[in-house]
Amino acid sequence: MDGSPEDRQTVRVAIWRVRGGAPALPAYMTADAAGCDLAADLDAPLTLAPLERSLVPTGFAIALPPGFEAQVRPRSGLALRDGITLLNAPGTIDADYRGEIKLILVNLSAEPRTIGPGDRVAQLVVARVARADWQLVAEAPAAGDPLWTDRGAGGFGHTGTRAAKGASRDTEGAS
Repeated sequence: MDGSPEDRQTVRVAIWRVRGGAPALPAYMTADAAGCDLAADLDAPLTLAPLERSLVPTGFAIALPPGFEAQVRPRSGLALRDGITLLNAPGTIDADYRGEIKLILVNLSAEPRTIGPGDRVAQLVVARVARADWQLVAEAPAAGDPLWTDRGAGGFGHTGTRAAKGASRDTEGAS
């Protein structure tokens, strides 16, 4: 594998418009983009007041093959520049869903923000998924058990916020 486009896995996904308009279909904006941009399928501009949220249509639906999902994610520039992001992010579109893809946009800025028809407002990433085969065990793993990890049940900030002693933020010369 040399990183060429031929190394990339491609999956065929059926897509169709759900209304009479001609919304922009999802599009990869660069050669190596992981996500394709989604546009708002609006009849008129939509202004979101600070902290207001709205369900925004994309105008299309998809048919993912079994074993795949699509994740709806915010666009970083829109979030940084305008405070517009997605609630429930990433949002999961299951392989058996056939309805219109809609986006829960929210304005986290202190000013009203306007979304125009055709504005690119989110990203869609198609990914493989695995299903779990849950195996109920009699008790939680303990030190020495093959299922135990050094992390254990530590979560929600258990590693702190400071860089580890001796850790360098300089990546030059790193292999």
